[in-house]
Amino acid sequence: MTDLDLSFVRSQFPAFTQPSLEGQAFFENAGGSYPCAPVVERLARFYRERKVQPYAPYAASRLGGEEMDEARARLAAILGVETDEVSFGPSTSQNTYVLAQAFRQWLPEGAAIVVTDQDHEANTGVWRRLAAEGVEVREWRIDPETGHLDPARLAPLLEDGRVKLVCFPHCSNVVGEINPVAGIVAMAHAAGAHACVDGVSYAPHGLPDVGALGADIYLFSAYKTYGPHQGIMVIRRALGEALPNQGHSFNGGSLYKRFTPAGPDHAQVAASAGIADYLEALADRHGGAGLSAREKGALAHDLMRGHEVRLLQPLLDYLAARNDVRLLGPRKAEGRAPTVALACDRPGEEIAAALAPHGIMAGGGDFYAVRPLTAMGIDPDHGVLRMSFVHYTSRDEVDRLIRALDEVL
Repeated sequence: MTDLDLSFVRSQFPAFTQPSLEGQAFFENAGGSYPCAPVVERLARFYRERKVQPYAPYAASRLGGEEMDEARARLAAILGVETDEVSFGPSTSQNTYVLAQAFRQWLPEGAAIVVTDQDHEANTGVWRRLAAEGVEVREWRIDPETGHLDPARLAPLLEDGRVKLVCFPHCSNVVGEINPVAGIVAMAHAAGAHACVDGVSYAPHGLPDVGALGADIYLFSAYKTYGPHQGIMVIRRALGEALPNQGHSFNGGSLYKRFTPAGPDHAQVAASAGIADYLEALADRHGGAGLSAREKGALAHDLMRGHEVRLLQPLLDYLAARNDVRLLGPRKAEGRAPTVALACDRPGEEIAAALAPHGIMAGGGDFYAVRPLTAMGIDPDHGVLRMSFVHYTSRDEVDRLIRALDEVL
């Protein structure tokens, strides 16, 4: 594996040249990443030159529509799915809510769904509310000590054949463990169920090959993958066409419009093509110039993950050696995202505030992960300290974080 060219990476993010952020190490990337330069440039250009109703015959409108179509097509190619299987919405929470309404209408009488207690509330709360409509909601529970989501505990929930949907995270935003998505999807399909995967906490560490994973639905947030504030969802054709249309009646024949009740944010959709610009430039920089878009996405993914793993293990080793904190999730970097939550005697927000004068930008609280924290015996009101980074983080910044933790813990 080629080492990541960190100088090139950081040159692609305007935040690293801003005087107001100089000396600050950003460790709350799980709440939203810095946008890359191509996204910023595309968004500014759209507002300067294309901010009209798109898809009309005059030049500014035509170009605006073409840029929106470009974003969908190029991201779909990286994700390994068809262009119209990718749709945009104002947020992943909103996209999931709309999907839940479609399933509410579509699920047959006597159907059951599976949710987990490892999830962020956005990918569990709306599904759980279907219980009020007569849908049986079954909970796939984590290990209360480790937060691990064991596939062996899913199998009994699927045995009677009544489960039609399994909703689970690719990665938890506090536990950090990367779940074996392809295997879980295969279990769901073998039981006659569809699989909905919340990829919000995984996608910032490399866009996955959704086609290879086999998920029927895959959701993630553009603003956590170096883009604008949009939710991106993949809905595979067979399921998307079977579910009831949630958009305008005249849009029912368009797969990517069926789950967008309101008009999309034209500028932000168009700017999302900048995510593809960046990922492809990253791959090109590391020898991938002759590859397909899907292969470039895979190369960028592996470069990101390799760099993150190398930086994450020393932090995990440091935290695991302390007897005054509880480190949530796996101790081995290969099996988790660099989203690290600690349960401490002091509230998480208090420790985050103590880190700020050291130039460490981290977060404290429950992070909408009330269910997994409660399942692991942690009071959500007390919260955890969360430190999350991505591939543009440097080893020096991780070292600074460790020194600051020594001071404040």
